[in-house]
Amino acid sequence: MRGEVAKAVVGQDAAVTSVLIGLVAGGHILLEGVPGVAKTLLVRSLAAALSVETKRVQFTPDLMPGDLTGSLVFDSRTSDFTFRAGPVFTNLLLADEINRTPPKTQAALLEAMEERQVSVDGVPRPLPEPFMVAATQNPVEYEGTYPLPEAQLDRFLLKILLPLPPREDEIHVLARHAGGFDPRHLDTVGVRAVAGSADVAAGAAAVRRVEVHGEIAAYIVDIARATRTSPSLSLGVSPRGATALMATSRAWAWLNGRGYVTPDDVKALAHATLAHRLSLRPEAELEGVSVHAVLDTALASVPVPR
Repeated sequence: MRGEVAKAVVGQDAAVTSVLIGLVAGGHILLEGVPGVAKTLLVRSLAAALSVETKRVQFTPDLMPGDLTGSLVFDSRTSDFTFRAGPVFTNLLLADEINRTPPKTQAALLEAMEERQVSVDGVPRPLPEPFMVAATQNPVEYEGTYPLPEAQLDRFLLKILLPLPPREDEIHVLARHAGGFDPRHLDTVGVRAVAGSADVAAGAAAVRRVEVHGEIAAYIVDIARATRTSPSLSLGVSPRGATALMATSRAWAWLNGRGYVTPDDVKALAHATLAHRLSLRPEAELEGVSVHAVLDTALASVPVPR
């Protein structure tokens, strides 16, 4: 899958790895970056490399909750209401520019992301397996954005920041376009499906078999608790966040060919898994403190198991 995605996306190796971690760990992914750094292209390439059902929703200010989840429609032939499923009923949902729609519509995804079901008119309707939301967003400082609430951010297993590419990668991008590459037509670059639902399920099962020693579990808990006592934070890592860090560490260990988690695995995934779950106090923001700096301090304060 890495190879297939690389046919369309230059660089961004960390982002590709993080998306694969989310896939086998059974979580959702939030990609953030300025316009034009291949956020949407990365997810579309991943979808093309998977033989699963995928749907894309462009989040706009006028998007309504029912446009995502589906709604009851009156059928004149039967004089009854029937449920018309929305695009959330799929295996891989690309939620493009999720922070350009109001909070009411953003919240429509909460139940789907956490419970893997959608309730309409009091009737729960299960989503297909596997189910993954891969969302993209622009930085919150940009005009026309609605910051995701803390409860929704906490539902994302990983938040990946896509930086501007280095000079060599950007030259490579231009060379591809000069050679006729069109990101709107991935089939022209030969991206093909190399994995299906059964492969994803097998990978997820293998990840769940990765051993987490008691000392490693305690290490993860201590990191989470260290953020809760930080004077710079109004909101630290919840137990859900600690569970998420264990899941991503397991997936990272498995992708590296190991059947056990090490402290280095935990450190490697700590920022992508935990930083978006932290909220700074206003005074800390005014002083220029970042959540990543606070997280680095918490990591440094916790003894590493030997």
